[in-house]
Amino acid sequence: MTGSTADERSTAERDADARALASTLRMRILRLCLDESLTNREIAARLDRNPATVLHHVRTLVDRGFLAAEPMRRGTRGSREVPYRATRRSWSVRDVAGVARTLIDTFVEEVGLVDPETVLVTRLGLRLDEAGHAELVGRLHALAEEFAARPSTPGGTPYSLFVALHEDASRAAAGAPDAEDTSRAAARASDADDAAATRVGT
Repeated sequence: MTGSTADERSTAERDADARALASTLRMRILRLCLDESLTNREIAARLDRNPATVLHHVRTLVDRGFLAAEPMRRGTRGSREVPYRATRRSWSVRDVAGVARTLIDTFVEEVGLVDPETVLVTRLGLRLDEAGHAELVGRLHALAEEFAARPSTPGGTPYSLFVALHEDASRAAAGAPDAEDTSRAAARASDADDAAATRVGT
């Protein structure tokens, strides 16, 4: 296989992965099948969707290797059904165009299903140079990899984690503060006497 042919195949594979993952419904299917095997009927019931519609998405995920079909089993009415399990391949996929928007939309859908008071939320504003940004990304990535590799705890509570780091467009438009502004801000902070043990990040 020539270099150009290999590159074309690699690009085609990435494009196919991108199309398969460009759906909040498919993302939610993968999450449902993360640590338990579910049939198409069971998936449809949990998502409150038509089984025929869900089957199309399930087959797409199977074709791209994101879901794996397991041996048939008997359903509640005696019919033979195929259970599916997530392969975790989606975790290792990188540089998939457009997937960020799908992940954000999926998060919004999923978090909307729970009581907001039960959601652990942190919002923090930072100003970092390239080295600081790289350090933060590296540490977040390492922590995510550590827990992703940890086996599911039998009988444990299922949780979902979503992390987003982005440039602050509103503050970027104003430009970076100069050294004098930064010095004055630090002086004001040191003189403040209203420090609290817990602060709301901004």
